Amino acid sequence: MEERLQKILAGAGICSRRRAEQLILAGRVKVDGRVITQLGTKVDPDRQTIKFDDQPLPNPAPVSYLLNKPRGYVTTMNDPQGRPLVTSLLRGVRERVFPVGRLDLDSEGALLLTNDGDLAQRILHPSHEIKKTYEATVKGWPAKQKLAELAGGIVLDGRKTWPARLRVLKKNSATTTIEVVIHEGRKRQVRLMFAAIGHPVLELRRTAYGKLFLGDLRPGKFRKLAPSDLKKIFT
Repeated sequence: MEERLQKILAGAGICSRRRAEQLILAGRVKVDGRVITQLGTKVDPDRQTIKFDDQPLPNPAPVSYLLNKPRGYVTTMNDPQGRPLVTSLLRGVRERVFPVGRLDLDSEGALLLTNDGDLAQRILHPSHEIKKTYEATVKGWPAKQKLAELAGGIVLDGRKTWPARLRVLKKNSATTTIEVVIHEGRKRQVRLMFAAIGHPVLELRRTAYGKLFLGDLRPGKFRKLAPSDLKKIFT
């Protein structure tokens, strides 16, 4: 994934972004052996060799954060449409972190961000069956039979979903809020599941990865995760 060179330098712990711009202008940064002095140059650190004062950038220590993503933010590192990025909420975080998985623009809740590719792979790979918990507020009142169909698995785009756990949390005059636990990561899966039974999702919030819950973390806020927090994801 390409990013601005000054951001990469800052994420590696070399300096602040503003200081990184000065270092670039001073000709102290090379990419693939070529001195870069143009501010705003985009580089892919996974594919290109970056050196500062002829030394490779240090590998940053693994770090992970749990963010309560608000609605209206995209879970990508850049967006051609110019919509707000979740990484813009991580004020004060100097490491170059990326989202683990996705939450669509209109969804909110728990989102992990990390610089640890191995951790991200363990969480995302289907073989690990990491459970993710959601609260979905849907239109109307789904019948027990319909919820049982979702729990047993339904066909979406030609493939049957894995079994899910569903629990009705509350009902009001026009909507039902349902807790959904799944370990798949298909795009917009929860929304597609409820649309398939005629009860579209009006609001969607992820509350946990495994047993790592949002708790009282407010929308737009984040916290750094300790090793003990990461263990909860896999239990």
